[in-house]
Amino acid sequence: MEKFNINNISNQNKQFELFGSNVNTSINFQHSNSLKIKGKILAEWRDRIHNHQFKISKDTQNKTLHQTSLPIKTISDEKKIDPFSLQPLSLNFWRTNQYIHNGPAMYFVIDTMGSSKIILYIGETNSANKRWKGEHDCKNYLINYKEALSHNNLSSHQDIRFFLDVPKEVKLRRKLEQQLIYLWLPPFNKETRNRWATTFTNN
Repeated sequence: MEKFNINNISNQNKQFELFGSNVNTSINFQHSNSLKIKGKILAEWRDRIHNHQFKISKDTQNKTLHQTSLPIKTISDEKKIDPFSLQPLSLNFWRTNQYIHNGPAMYFVIDTMGSSKIILYIGETNSANKRWKGEHDCKNYLINYKEALSHNNLSSHQDIRFFLDVPKEVKLRRKLEQQLIYLWLPPFNKETRNRWATTFTNN
């Protein structure tokens, strides 16, 4: 069994090595309980995340299209998954007829504003139909995020998407989760939130 070590993740996916030291990828939010963030700052924050994730998505799609000529073993596991192509479900999917996912999975919380989509959070679970049903820190972050959007008269739609073709073994699944987090850099995961100065995760 391969033991997971964060140092094994390729350098280009590390949190602070992607854009280079001379590029500022964070936004300096004014921290406040009311999260009264100006719309322009919020839009810039969101655009920076989208720009990064859009490049990853295009790269993932290109690898999928050319995998007939590119040996599948040469593509790392995290780059075989395009979260944006997965079926979107309501965040309350277990209360509806969308209650269809069982067993181990990776899951992605995605926000859509117009034609722009960003991954807010990536997680893994051994029970896809139960993980989101209970308590989850990301739910609190979403409340703060929606409050900031509402304050600026902005609207967006959040959904959750599952990828089921994952290892049953927890250690391997968590390794894949970490690889996905450092590839996509979702702002609500603790490993990457400092990169984007994600004020929505403050207690």
